[in-house]
Amino acid sequence: MQRVLPWLVTAAAAAAAWLVLLAWVSHVPPMPAERRPTAEGSLAEAHVSRKSAVVDLAGSYRAFSDAPRPAASSAWPGFRGAQRDNCATWAGALRESWPTSGPPVRWQMTLGDGHAAPAVRDGRVYLLDYDEVREGDLLRCLALDSGRELWQRGYAVKTKRNHGISRTIPAVDDTCVVTLGPQCHVLCVTATNGAFRWGLDLVRQYGAKVPLWWAGQCPLLDAGEAVLAPAGRALLMGVDTATGKVNWETPNPENWEMSHASVMILTVDGVRQFVYAAVGGIAGVAADGPQRGHLLWQTKLFAPTVVAPSPVPLPDGRFFMTAGYGAGGVMFRVVRQQEQWQVQELFRTDRALFGCEQQTPVFRDGLLYAVLPNDAGVHRQELACLTLDGKLRWTSGSDNRFGLGPFLSVNNRFLLLDDSARLSLMAVDGQGCRLLARADILPGTGRDAWGPMVFVDGLLLLRDSKRLLCLDLRATGE
Repeated sequence: MQRVLPWLVTAAAAAAAWLVLLAWVSHVPPMPAERRPTAEGSLAEAHVSRKSAVVDLAGSYRAFSDAPRPAASSAWPGFRGAQRDNCATWAGALRESWPTSGPPVRWQMTLGDGHAAPAVRDGRVYLLDYDEVREGDLLRCLALDSGRELWQRGYAVKTKRNHGISRTIPAVDDTCVVTLGPQCHVLCVTATNGAFRWGLDLVRQYGAKVPLWWAGQCPLLDAGEAVLAPAGRALLMGVDTATGKVNWETPNPENWEMSHASVMILTVDGVRQFVYAAVGGIAGVAADGPQRGHLLWQTKLFAPTVVAPSPVPLPDGRFFMTAGYGAGGVMFRVVRQQEQWQVQELFRTDRALFGCEQQTPVFRDGLLYAVLPNDAGVHRQELACLTLDGKLRWTSGSDNRFGLGPFLSVNNRFLLLDDSARLSLMAVDGQGCRLLARADILPGTGRDAWGPMVFVDGLLLLRDSKRLLCLDLRATGE
């Protein structure tokens, strides 16, 4: 018995250890309780003092179990589409005659006050709204085909109206969604289910200054990073979307401030560059290789105090920059001389000749298109066409004015929205423009319809200050 007892003890201990190990391996952690939003906010939001400098960016989350699975579709994955050029190509046929009520409305929904536009990928619509009841930014995920809400994630941050609240467009790829809120809070979540990944407060952590009328910068996703322009302690930065690790930061020696413009990509002499127009000047930052994040060049030749349009990348190292409030426009060329980068000013355009106040001009078929600003004189608010050597081809005339609203190109057509949500379809080329169809989408109630439009597979997403609509622009039988 004395010989057997140690063996029994050892065997029992081994069996117990095996059971513990088996239980640990097979253990499935419980799902976290759903944090449902209410008028008062979630438990997580309750822990955030309204006076605190720290915002709980994980915030609250809700999934809608009865929402249908979205159907696949083409993508409009961020600011100005897949190529950031506001040009859509589509094999289908557009509906080119409308009833007085306009194209069919597939779905619509009420939003918080603002001008934020959606991004679309894999049949899902992503919109950074502002919840005026709960006082917080709210990332909403909808099904493109029906408008049904799939999930939402929000965080508490009190923001007062200043010509609206929300202004930016999410960036989405096959793994994640990144947003930048009105007060410069950055949120990254999983694209399919909204699971929280990481967040940044660019004001608290990077010394960014919230622009007048709130932030309008739209994030850029590039090579697995969120490219952002805090324009505080760093001019630009790259954040790993999977981990939230900051991979690089570009110095800001001139202490330039954040504008409403977004980071664009310009290729010069085979070298990709991030181009950003800050309040103070314009900079080019290396976008590839070991130099990624390094400041290549900067210029103060165009530095208005308010900058809403983004740089327009063009062939041969050129880019066009414009702004409102009398700034007009400037054509630049970036050149490399040995290992040094330089910026050359090619020509300027007076505000009455060519420029834009809020929207970024469209480059198509070798020409630039923009809606002229309010202070452009007799041609104010008209669509204009400019050659790349600075010659005005035409304007749309006094019968075709479009306020401060957005415009985009679909094949050889332009869609334009004016301040009151009057939608126009025009045939446009280098010789002129011709009105094909026009309708008041929100007759008598449309207001401040300044948010960019989105076109995916014949569906047009547009908004005014309070409503988002999905219009079906497909020709009969499509």
